[in-house]
Amino acid sequence: MKLRTQVLLLQSAVVAVTLGIGFAVFATTTENRVTDEHGQRALAIARTVAADEAVRSEVARLAAADDGVVGPDNPELAGGDLQNDAESVRAATGALFVVITDEMGLRLAHPDPGLLGLRVSTDPAEALAGREVVVSESGTLGQSVRAKVPVTDPASDRVVGEVSVGISTDRVHSDLRSDLGYAALVALGALAFGTVGSILLANRWKTLTLGLEPDQLAELVREQEVVLRGISDGVVATDTSGTVTVVNAEARRLLNLHGGAGDPVDAIGISPRLLDIMDEAQSIPIAATAGDKVVVAVARRVVHDRKDLGTVMSVRDRTDIENLTRELGAVQSLTTALRAQRHEFANRLHLLNGLLQRGRTEQAAEFIGQIIGSGPLGQQLEGADAVADPYLHAFLTAKAAHARESGVRLVLGENTWVHGVLRVPVDVTTILGNLLDNAVEAARESGRRPAEVEVELVEDGQDLHITVADTGNGVAEEISDVFQEGVTTHTDSGVPGGRGMGLALAQQIARDHGGDVLLVDRGGHRTPDNPTGGAVFLATLVGVLDEGDTRWADQI
Repeated sequence: MKLRTQVLLLQSAVVAVTLGIGFAVFATTTENRVTDEHGQRALAIARTVAADEAVRSEVARLAAADDGVVGPDNPELAGGDLQNDAESVRAATGALFVVITDEMGLRLAHPDPGLLGLRVSTDPAEALAGREVVVSESGTLGQSVRAKVPVTDPASDRVVGEVSVGISTDRVHSDLRSDLGYAALVALGALAFGTVGSILLANRWKTLTLGLEPDQLAELVREQEVVLRGISDGVVATDTSGTVTVVNAEARRLLNLHGGAGDPVDAIGISPRLLDIMDEAQSIPIAATAGDKVVVAVARRVVHDRKDLGTVMSVRDRTDIENLTRELGAVQSLTTALRAQRHEFANRLHLLNGLLQRGRTEQAAEFIGQIIGSGPLGQQLEGADAVADPYLHAFLTAKAAHARESGVRLVLGENTWVHGVLRVPVDVTTILGNLLDNAVEAARESGRRPAEVEVELVEDGQDLHITVADTGNGVAEEISDVFQEGVTTHTDSGVPGGRGMGLALAQQIARDHGGDVLLVDRGGHRTPDNPTGGAVFLATLVGVLDEGDTRWADQI
């Protein structure tokens, strides 16, 4: 059976059962209400008759008589005032009977004259004891709802009889059937309305479930769980209103998210960069930072049967790839440096070989002394001895060789001095490498010659200050925030996710260490404060240095 049919039948059954229970409760309460209303009406009539002065006086007179007036087949009772008054009230009110008795329960007025003078068929004790009674009983005239009210002597207020007024239960049942008839019509109308509502609900359910049956939905949920838990990508999905519908564990880990399904997408900790990617949903891989990670995000619109169902963003960690890329760049730089050294050593060996073949041993010895004294590394980057940390020393040497391959000269500022060693060499070299790579590329592309990049490293206790300046064209004024993810002055190089991540990542890492990376001069023209004429960046890293051994630098 289809889900739509099941929903329709279930809802209709629920409505029918609810109406049935409600109708039964209504019928019961209505019967009690109608019976009570007629009993109160009979009581009001009985009170009116019992309060009449003429009736009270006549009942008191007959009750006091000792000449046998009250008895069966007494024509005085049949034609008396009490009989006439009682019949008039019965005819006027539509009651089944109006009966008046004396204090012995003998009938003084009754619709059937043949029963006058006889004792009533129901017990009059309660009324003769001075208490009003409303009760449903069966008497000589049939089943009725009757009220019994005591009649008192006008002179002494002594109970001398009773007035009993009854309304036929047939009339009660007639009124009840009328009320229940109206109620049944209302119930049928409600049932019809409920059935229509169930049909609409079934159609709505079908629309919401895209026409899928329960077994298909269950299978879809199982498949979703398997896929979301099995893939290495983080997945975040939202509906058309921006409410989160799916967040898998990998997305929580990569993006450090909180909250989940049912929350607004901008309230679960997604960075503004990733929110923009979700809003645009261009199905293009775009790089972004998430804490200390670099991720590639792709957002797509989901459309089914030409209906927009929302947006799905998949996120893949590119941090390891970035680290490998930086390590590969360092290796390439070292390779370049070694290649340059190999050429230099080859030239020196040729020179030494020529001197020895010509027997000029003194000149050869002097040349060897010069080589030992200066060292090839010292010739590559002047002033590198001011940097004691081995990581920074080797890194700067490699970057200098790499810059020379690009036609750019890397120089150390005159104030460079790093006495300590790095606590976090990977983070420091990542920041320094990004700043140097950008500066070398800017100097190479500017067309200014000589192309030069100046880097200055200054130790301040455990803090390290890095300044990088180049001879490039500077940062254009239209670039408001050069540290924003995706902002770059270079053309796309085919890197997955695009360019514009280096400065954003460097600033994020610096801030994680309590420092920052700032653009202190956009450049574009030479000034006394900026003799290189290009952009000037300042990186401050807090607590990244330990006290080191300066003897290492002397051995370079």
